[in-house]
Amino acid sequence: MSSIRSDAAARRALLLDAADAVFREHGITAPLELIVERAGVGRATLYRNFPDRTALMEALLQRTIQQIQVHLQELGDRDDAVFELIEGMAQRIVHSPALADYWRAVDRDNPAIHKARQYALQLMEPALHRAKAAGLCRDDLQLADLSLISGMLGAALRGRTADDRAALARRAIELLRPGLSAAATTERR
Repeated sequence: MSSIRSDAAARRALLLDAADAVFREHGITAPLELIVERAGVGRATLYRNFPDRTALMEALLQRTIQQIQVHLQELGDRDDAVFELIEGMAQRIVHSPALADYWRAVDRDNPAIHKARQYALQLMEPALHRAKAAGLCRDDLQLADLSLISGMLGAALRGRTADDRAALARRAIELLRPGLSAAATTERR
């Protein structure tokens, strides 16, 4: 029985990997048939796992949340973890631009999207508190500001290639990081 579940989980992961690659290459409106071909599974397998494009997009969003959780576990209790999470946001925008653009454009009141965003912010909250306590970031930095920062990093989506997006994301972080530092608030006073 567990072999059947692990096979199903492997097929689901394969489909998500294929969807991520197809959407990265062709945009989120790419025919779902391309995902089936890339994954090397039957159409029924796709629809058994994801009845429609929305379900597939929500599963990709959940996978992103899981990646944030893993990243946080790897970072442990580092005081600078919030800055590493911001770098991670930039990397996701660079490597999955179609998905990043979709999640930025979708209705913020969509229950699945809203829940995922809130959960992601809750995951990042301890890292933000540690950075503040360590004096690494400004005291007035709020959890909601991390969403704003994500939106600012979204400007990297203007890059036509992954290299262009990476350069734009690096530059955005170079500009953002000094403004996030504790020194920024003392200089403004």
